[in-house]
Amino acid sequence: ISYSLQILFPQDARDIFIIDKNSGEIRLTGDLDFEDVGLYRLQVDATDKGTAPLSGHCKVVLEVLDVND
Repeated sequence: ISYSLQILFPQDARDIFIIDKNSGEIRLTGDLDFEDVGLYRLQVDATDKGTAPLSGHCKVVLEVLDVND
């Protein structure tokens, strides 16, 4: 299975998240700040390697909590 990531909201958050194409693990490449963005919506697509490839997707919603800096 191969995984890919689409940022649904906000569009300018593309440089914050990455996904491992083999495991589907989502990682941060930087810091999140509640004062900038409090909610992220991501879509993970998964495609198998069959002769007729099948695919599916799920939505990941990440809420950033306000914690003292």
